[in-house]
Amino acid sequence: MHKSRLTGFIIDCKTDDLAAAARFWGDALGMRASEPDGTAYVGLDASAHGLNVEVQRVDHESRVHLDIESTDVDAEADRLERLGARRVGKIHTWWVMEAPTGQRFCVVRAKGDLESKSGWTTWD
Repeated sequence: MHKSRLTGFIIDCKTDDLAAAARFWGDALGMRASEPDGTAYVGLDASAHGLNVEVQRVDHESRVHLDIESTDVDAEADRLERLGARRVGKIHTWWVMEAPTGQRFCVVRAKGDLESKSGWTTWD
């Protein structure tokens, strides 16, 4: 048995100026952008919405993808495959998946205090 929930959105940006991309998206969404730390990610403060929103520098075309967090990443990927998704590849501890309709999304490890987060679904 494992749990999963929508954890947030990642705004993939094919850009050389991640700070400017984060400022734009932060201003557009009314969320304060954190300071770039030299990684490929800048967080936006979406805590009021109970979500994780990040701007990510990527090499592929710009798009938005969602993340599903799970207490068991492999079990959740298995469940989603049974629904018709396919695994694209494993990166570190998470799976990049593709829906039958072509959208990419990630299944990531649940972090933090699970009891303080809402929206969990329990799966057998």
